[in-house]
Amino acid sequence: MSRPPDGPDFSLADVAREGLIERPGAEPVPHDGSGRVDLSFTVHGTAEDGAEVPPTLRGVRVPPGVTVFDAASWNGIAIDSTCGGHGTCHKCRIQVTSDGEVPLTRHDVRTFTPDQLSAGWRLGCLLHATRDLAVEVPPLTTRPKAATVGIGRQVILRPALQKRYVELDEPTLADQRTDLVRLTDAIDDLELTADLHVLRRLSTVLRQADFKVTAVVLDEALVDVEPGDTTAIRYAIAFDLGTTTVVGTLLDVGTGTPLAVASSLNAQQPFGGDVITRISATMMDPDALGRLQQAAGATLADLARRVCREAGIEPTDVYEVAVAGNATMTALVLGIDPEPLGVAPFVMSAAQPPSVLASEIGLVLHPRARAFFFPALGAYVGGDIVAGMLATGMDRDKRTRLFIDVGTNCEIVLSDGETLLSTAAPAGPAFEGGAIRCGMRAADGAIEVVKVDPHTDDPAEAVRLGVIGDVEPRGLCGSGLVDAVAELVRVGLLDRTGRLVPDEEAKGIAPALADRLALVGEERVFLLHRPAPDAEPAECVYLSQRDVRELQFAKAAISTGWSLLLDELGLEHRDVQQVLLAGSFGSYLSPASAVRIGLVPRLPVLRIVAAGNVAGEGAKMALLSVRERAGALALLEEVTYVELSDRPDFNDAFVEQLSFGPP
Repeated sequence: MSRPPDGPDFSLADVAREGLIERPGAEPVPHDGSGRVDLSFTVHGTAEDGAEVPPTLRGVRVPPGVTVFDAASWNGIAIDSTCGGHGTCHKCRIQVTSDGEVPLTRHDVRTFTPDQLSAGWRLGCLLHATRDLAVEVPPLTTRPKAATVGIGRQVILRPALQKRYVELDEPTLADQRTDLVRLTDAIDDLELTADLHVLRRLSTVLRQADFKVTAVVLDEALVDVEPGDTTAIRYAIAFDLGTTTVVGTLLDVGTGTPLAVASSLNAQQPFGGDVITRISATMMDPDALGRLQQAAGATLADLARRVCREAGIEPTDVYEVAVAGNATMTALVLGIDPEPLGVAPFVMSAAQPPSVLASEIGLVLHPRARAFFFPALGAYVGGDIVAGMLATGMDRDKRTRLFIDVGTNCEIVLSDGETLLSTAAPAGPAFEGGAIRCGMRAADGAIEVVKVDPHTDDPAEAVRLGVIGDVEPRGLCGSGLVDAVAELVRVGLLDRTGRLVPDEEAKGIAPALADRLALVGEERVFLLHRPAPDAEPAECVYLSQRDVRELQFAKAAISTGWSLLLDELGLEHRDVQQVLLAGSFGSYLSPASAVRIGLVPRLPVLRIVAAGNVAGEGAKMALLSVRERAGALALLEEVTYVELSDRPDFNDAFVEQLSFGPP
């Protein structure tokens, strides 16, 4: 792992990850950059089942002036963040437990209560380590709520992975064919090729097994020879490599049966919650690409171990994996410089990444296991969307269908039964809980459902919350954010411009809810949950006016994208016969709320379908059928990409979509 340079010539600017913007409100304490400071991290965590595990103690030495967040990241200690340590998400919360005064920024004051500040709570990316510190790191959300299955199609089993059991005649003086020819002659319907790994094993395995062996074939490549009949052992893993969440599914490709599934937070998250911040990290720090590649590989390897353990199989019996990820995630896991993806004109190194050995991306499976990567349509419509289109049959259905993968970068596909168009809209981090005052990922404690009743006489029933894990609310995830805004629009506490109405007007509209309008600092908020009846507004879980604006901009970007695609084909909103909401966020989003705020066309809710993890379903299909894999490649020729930034009408359309419309 890269470490900061030693010696008196050290410059903080050489190693601080400033990103594209200055960290707000974090003036570093003056120092000369010489010497070192000791940081003692007590890292709290949770087991795979959510249970707490004993904390671990890590000590590190860094140059003075480095932020606590960067010091942790350099040494493999994960602190929660969605902005990559740029001071904008307010998620990197740590507690300094050592004696002495701890510097305070205005963002700390806005993030923590006075009691928390007194107890040493600070934002890690804004705290510069100028002396020895003891730091408590809260548990990282390692298993966010994620869609592990989705809409798919039945396929005819024809996997690339084949096994052929053969019983060969032993060599004689009259039959001196080579071992390889003897084997390939027995499998004469395939043009087998063998590499050095096979040749090293072939002679020994044949003789130890009395020439009764199983040939392991991927496409027509002979990857191994195993003693005896092992034809029943054919396993592969499908990965949905998301920016936030990664899902792995173990398959028996002989029967097409899923055997185990697991999900995990992408270990790249300390570098930022979206692809732009991760690309920026590689541009600011030449060593970041290697660390990002290692983090992605570690995430895939951990999921592979978990699904194999759950199914009770040996990892060495997994011969192939398929990876569906966006263009940036694919580049990072392969160690390809992603910088061209982040700057105009946004060019990929290749639309179809090559198949590589699984070991090259950090997986410990069969020594010759292969990794297949889905092709991408563009820098921001990647292999995960191609996999989703494959799973949902976007190129096979004659209906007018709209496919929307809602996230930080929202990918949109429109089909009228003949023509396929795609585009990408920069929605921002709001749907992942980023840039939201009380935002968090969809994990235990996150409010995911909000229902408002303005007519009840019982204040406790005026706002009903659905919380992941049925625990005390800790924050607001994306689906809860959409619900909260949609409900306030419905009852009239938010006007069509997205403004919280004045207090006097609120009392006339919804008396049971008016007392939930409050101030946090100078910002108006709507209180969703009070931890105690007399709790200060800053101690509550709330929706702020700025949160509403963040959602407005996100939904306007998305609705502008699909509106312009409809215009391209001369279609109206009402012509759409089905809307597919893909991905983990789309799976838990209320269709009624999505319609109310204008995130999707104003259609009957029965036309809006939660498609789930269609990227993962597409990855499964690629492992089960070479025909479907070819279909994924064919989509590159069938889909036309529409670049929104080139359209002169984009800004006008965006402004029109900012309104929430009539309640």
